[in-house]
Amino acid sequence: MAYVPAPGYQPTYNPSLPYNQPIPGGLSIGMSVYIQGVAKEHMKRFHVNFAVGQDEGADVAFHFNPRFDGWDKVVFNTKQGGRWGDEEKKRSMPFKKGDHFELVFLVMAEHYKVVVNGNPFYEFGHRLPLQMVTHLQVDGDLELQSINFLGGQPVPHQGPMTIPAYSGPGYYPPQMNSLPMMVGPPTFNPPVPYVGRLQGGLTARRTIIIKGYVLPTAKSFVINFKVESSGELALHINPRIGEGVVRNSFLNGSWGFEERKIAYNPFGPGQFFDLSIRCGMDRFKVFANGQHLFDYAHRLSAFQRVDMVEIQGDVTLSYVQI
Repeated sequence: MAYVPAPGYQPTYNPSLPYNQPIPGGLSIGMSVYIQGVAKEHMKRFHVNFAVGQDEGADVAFHFNPRFDGWDKVVFNTKQGGRWGDEEKKRSMPFKKGDHFELVFLVMAEHYKVVVNGNPFYEFGHRLPLQMVTHLQVDGDLELQSINFLGGQPVPHQGPMTIPAYSGPGYYPPQMNSLPMMVGPPTFNPPVPYVGRLQGGLTARRTIIIKGYVLPTAKSFVINFKVESSGELALHINPRIGEGVVRNSFLNGSWGFEERKIAYNPFGPGQFFDLSIRCGMDRFKVFANGQHLFDYAHRLSAFQRVDMVEIQGDVTLSYVQI
């Protein structure tokens, strides 16, 4: 079965450079843009533009421009009427040559909030109405792993990917009931260990999104789909560095047989991951970074009893939606 993103969640994996694509539904307050990639060893500079149009010379509402030039800094600016405005600068470099990074832009009412590797970095006040922004442009000395648009407003007559992620519990148009859904609001940068409660229990077609970072010194971490009242685990996902990804269930006081077969392991030290776990009628379907990772047949037939998601171990989390 093809990977279908959950509503309000629009991922693009391994995009080529230069990247110049429409922002699904346009830019709106509450939207966030996640960019995961690697800074090249010879990096001198790269840029991210929130552009007013697709053309190369289009105006830019927000220009984000890290520069390694002996005076390492990040430059922020706006281009209006074909002319650049007054530069804002921060003489601090949150990126390291050769290292993976996660760059997040949160669209707030008064400004863009920039977060790098989970740490707030800068706030750039709006100089152009954000409703004018139509495209995201990325180019420079980096490799892109993924670009995700989260939240935002729906586009009329377009597919399910434009349903806003912030529509409140239970928002789910009945005509789209064959597609994945998420019920709870998103949580940004939650602490680990993480405990999230599934209001109403686990239901078929429900999709859980987990974005995080495997610590460079990591040995393992776990994701548990748990029945709080009994302590049973319908699905235990345990990436072990250097070993693989172990799956199991803990039912009636004992562990079952482990499943280990996997085509690839996306959980390397110092790596960001983007995990999508969908509950089906007869199995879980798990995708990592847009690729199918594994299926896991239900061993707890009454999977609706699952009411908790736990995440523990050697990871940091940037985004969880259950």
